[in-house]
Amino acid sequence: MSLFPHWREKTEGVVGPDERLPWPQTVAMGVQHVIAMFGATVLAPLLMGFNPNVAILMSGIGTLIFFVVVGGRVPSYLGSSFAFIGVVLAATGHQGPGSNANLGVALGGIIACGALYTLIGCAVAATGTRWIERFMPPVVTGAVVAVIGLNLAAVPIKNMTPTAFDAWMQAVTFVSVALVAVYTRGMLQRLLILVGLVVSTVVYAVLTNGFGLGQPIDLAPVAKAAWFGLPAFAAPVFEPGAMLLIAPVAVILVAENLGHLKAVSAMTGQDLDRYMGRAFIGDGLATMVSGAGGGTGVTTYAENIGVMAATKIYSTAMFVVAALIAVVLGFSPKFGALIQTVPTAVMGGVSIVVFGLIAVAGAKIWVDNRVDFSDNTNLIVAAVTLILGTGDYTLTLGQFKLGGIGTATFGAILLYALLRRR
Repeated sequence: MSLFPHWREKTEGVVGPDERLPWPQTVAMGVQHVIAMFGATVLAPLLMGFNPNVAILMSGIGTLIFFVVVGGRVPSYLGSSFAFIGVVLAATGHQGPGSNANLGVALGGIIACGALYTLIGCAVAATGTRWIERFMPPVVTGAVVAVIGLNLAAVPIKNMTPTAFDAWMQAVTFVSVALVAVYTRGMLQRLLILVGLVVSTVVYAVLTNGFGLGQPIDLAPVAKAAWFGLPAFAAPVFEPGAMLLIAPVAVILVAENLGHLKAVSAMTGQDLDRYMGRAFIGDGLATMVSGAGGGTGVTTYAENIGVMAATKIYSTAMFVVAALIAVVLGFSPKFGALIQTVPTAVMGGVSIVVFGLIAVAGAKIWVDNRVDFSDNTNLIVAAVTLILGTGDYTLTLGQFKLGGIGTATFGAILLYALLRRR
């Protein structure tokens, strides 16, 4: 077996991971995958106060790292992970909008998380996946994923509506996203976050720049920005408290990646479990590299799974193309300046939708796996985990604080291990 696949050209039907369309069509598919991941990968750094140019650049680099580690056998794009938002905001005290003043502290924690994730990947590569599935059954992973969204609910509602006008614009935004989700079809529907954001920004501009109802959008920075240039890289600061707070996110990333590979295996009809450890290692290394340069932690993206499911094209070649396009966009200051013009209220409305979708994704894991809530073990694990995370239950030991997402994650795993022994 060669180190990387020799893609066989195919022009019709289902295209497998080791196949590809003709190169012009492969490039077009790569562009589509960039668009699919774009909205969420840009939104996450903006919510945490990171530089979006660096985040886009690192998503491309991270995808290439992942491709190399798995030998090009697993179709996947790595984008900004929303699992980091809660712990990063807690560790840095950032309330947005604007740049995060304690960015370095967050980056040190992200690198620690990537290192832990890589070690888990090495263990899985050596011993298999059975032990992970034993400690993290669907009731646990579903609860942990749901908690990510619920824990963040107060951020857009309490911190991103300084005026009554902003609150109304949030409503316009999430209604716009909802209308796109329900009344459009095809690729437009799959880009519901991005399309809803653009529509809401246009409405905001008409009401503010046109009618003077709120803070107008200033496009001067976009006009001044250069088309190409180096993004604003940042250096990590290794603070033990922040590292201990952010590192446990690795458990969530394991759950996300595990679900990603299971989904892709089902779609392609190929057993990808043998690449599970390498996939964890690739994602962990990509997260460490991203954190070292000022980017967010990265994870496999459900948006891209959706595109593959719709097109029946699973070629890993198109993800190489998508990664290279993202790298080019990362070196465009004008692109970054344009992103920064998105109004806070619009970003808050999009956040309401995204955080809600994360919470519902956790419930979907329960439904898809037919979790039996008549079993008291499942019932108690889910119930306690949801309240710990939603209420931001915090444990303090000296100078170290473990916030809601951390206590919910570890609580779910430990509580299940304790109760299942009956």
